[in-house]
Amino acid sequence: MTPPINSTDPAKGSTSISLSQSADPRRVLADRVEQMYGQMPLGIAGSFIISVIAAYELREGRYVEIVAFWAGLVVLLTAASIGLYWSFNRSATKASEAAQWLRWLAISALANGATWGFAGAVFFPSHADEQQVFLAFLLAGMVAGGVPIYAVSWPVYALYAAGIVFPFTYVLGTFGNRLFAEIALLVPAFYAMNVGVAWRLNQVFDSGYRLRHAYGKLTEDYTALNQRLEQQLVELDEARRQVEASGRKLVLFAERSPIAVFEFDVEGRILTVNPSAETLFGYAANEVIGRIGIDTLFAAAIQEDVRERWRKLIDARAPVIGLRALSTRRDGADITCEWSLTPLVNTENSVISVIVQGRDITQQLEAERMKQEFTSTLSHELRTPLTSIIGSLQLINSGVMGDIEKDTLELTTIAERNAQRLLDLINDILDVEKIESGKLTLMIEALELGELVTESLTLNRAFAERFKVKLVAAGELRAVKVSADRKRVLQVMTNLLSNAAKFSEAGTAVEVTIEIADSDTVRVAVHDTGPGIPENFRNRIFGRFAQADMSHTRQMGGTGLGLAICKRLIELMGGKIGFSDRAGGGTTFWFELPHHD
Repeated sequence: MTPPINSTDPAKGSTSISLSQSADPRRVLADRVEQMYGQMPLGIAGSFIISVIAAYELREGRYVEIVAFWAGLVVLLTAASIGLYWSFNRSATKASEAAQWLRWLAISALANGATWGFAGAVFFPSHADEQQVFLAFLLAGMVAGGVPIYAVSWPVYALYAAGIVFPFTYVLGTFGNRLFAEIALLVPAFYAMNVGVAWRLNQVFDSGYRLRHAYGKLTEDYTALNQRLEQQLVELDEARRQVEASGRKLVLFAERSPIAVFEFDVEGRILTVNPSAETLFGYAANEVIGRIGIDTLFAAAIQEDVRERWRKLIDARAPVIGLRALSTRRDGADITCEWSLTPLVNTENSVISVIVQGRDITQQLEAERMKQEFTSTLSHELRTPLTSIIGSLQLINSGVMGDIEKDTLELTTIAERNAQRLLDLINDILDVEKIESGKLTLMIEALELGELVTESLTLNRAFAERFKVKLVAAGELRAVKVSADRKRVLQVMTNLLSNAAKFSEAGTAVEVTIEIADSDTVRVAVHDTGPGIPENFRNRIFGRFAQADMSHTRQMGGTGLGLAICKRLIELMGGKIGFSDRAGGGTTFWFELPHHD
């Protein structure tokens, strides 16, 4: 017996099974139908020729009319089979409607078999012994000959053979001859064996078709895979060129960079040095390559701290930016450098090396120190006499010194106002200097925010009335507590309310609201009716000395430091500040502070 196509083989059997199972059953059925219709011309021609021979042999006797009738059936069936074959070949849907074409073929096979079964049933009892042997041989040949024609689909063969065998078996069983009766018992057994052979051949054909389609699909997949691999190779080659170009750019950047650039390995040993690093520290490249960078470049007093930062950097694989540390040159001089350490991490998340960049900021720090000292000294020296001037002008303007002329009063009022603006500028500069130097001390406590906002509205109401603007609370101010510095919150509110009053239209109101931003923060918002923030000014509105370039702004004056101070104060208190456009015109400035449980 032929071994099964998809039997398990130690080397390739399992692959055959998986491949045959992956084939599309509809395509397999279409192939089987195509195979059977391809064999139809041979079957039609063979059956017709054998029918002609049988009719010629059986023409004698008193059954000429029945033979003629049977021959007419054969011709009619042959014509129908030819028509079916022709229709199949002309059809554009034979693949998608394979099941229907298979059913038509099964009907044709059953009709063909039944025609021969009719011949056996009618002609066997009515002819001589020699003709009976000829007819029995002929029927057996037709049953056996149907195997290669219809075995691609064993049910079709079973119908064809049943149409021949069962009428003939009935005639043998009822003929009255014991030998024929015994043969009648054997014929179904031979039929069953032939059907079994047809079933086994059907399995073989089915496996073959499945494997053919599976291997065809596999070939398509391999072709597509090869195309993708070729594309990936092209992309990899392009990526390699880009990496090489990037590498050359990095090398060129490092060589010509005005700052010191080192490459350290994971252990902290120096791998490469650029010319700027040689100039800054006084070492030639061959003198430091291979040495521990921390021991070579940093002052002894801070080396242990730098080692701890190094270990954290390697563990976290995250860059360190803006590390200011005391470094030692080759000649022993100490300089302050600002370092940036960037770990290079591979695809396995392992650190390959660390790029270390440093620049000398010693002179910069000294310049900043001198600037701060100068600013602080100048501000204090200016504030003292300026306070006296303002006090004197206020006494004159209030009439304490007696009545003065109207023209003189206008001049002294202008002098007082400008002196106050100058004092505000000096105070703002001192606040900025304190914030930047870290000397500003905050008194964080639990504050009732509603009361604090109400107080700020009262304190700034007189200032707003100068611009014919009202300061009002929109709705009920929530009784909620925040963690903040009372004095600095009032300073922030004063800045925001004064700005809103200056830029709002006369006769309108500046509204203040308190909202619960989330479970951890509370938001205070100041809504004005001004012209809004110009688009080109939005990204620098919280910068120092930032003022929009608008005629209205210049008329209102201001130091340009208020919002910058507000931002730093709110951030120091753990909050955040921002702004947004107000519906209907104007701007909403808001800040959020931590909620106090």
